[in-house]
Amino acid sequence: VVGASGVGKTHLVSSIGYGLAEAGIRVKFMATTALVQLLQRAKAELKLTEALNRLDKYAVLIVDDIGYVRKTEQESSVLFELIAHRYERHSLIITSNQSFEDWDKLFDDTVMTVAAIDRLIHHATIIQCEGGSYRRKSSMQKQE
Repeated sequence: VVGASGVGKTHLVSSIGYGLAEAGIRVKFMATTALVQLLQRAKAELKLTEALNRLDKYAVLIVDDIGYVRKTEQESSVLFELIAHRYERHSLIITSNQSFEDWDKLFDDTVMTVAAIDRLIHHATIIQCEGGSYRRKSSMQKQE
């Protein structure tokens, strides 16, 4: 799910996740920063495969805000490991304020970025959220 800040990406994927959970499907929602920290810690402890396997108990993993901060090589590496691990095995829903064309600005390794995008879009439905920021609109209404 791609779109500018404040257009409702997180709200949309949270609603999707809630609906799936209501239908009995196991869903995990994580902010990208928390997920990357978890995976980096596991990698440092030589337990990355175990951490990825623990996430396998969730049929759907929602990763929120992947595009807000440029990723280091180490962060990019664990995110790629996650994407590769879940590819054709379990669903992954990602929100980003950057379109795929701009992901080279987020990740240091171009080859890894291309491979990650290739896996993500292979079976994907890409949702483009457009419009103005609802937070800005709400703030403006409060000021009136």
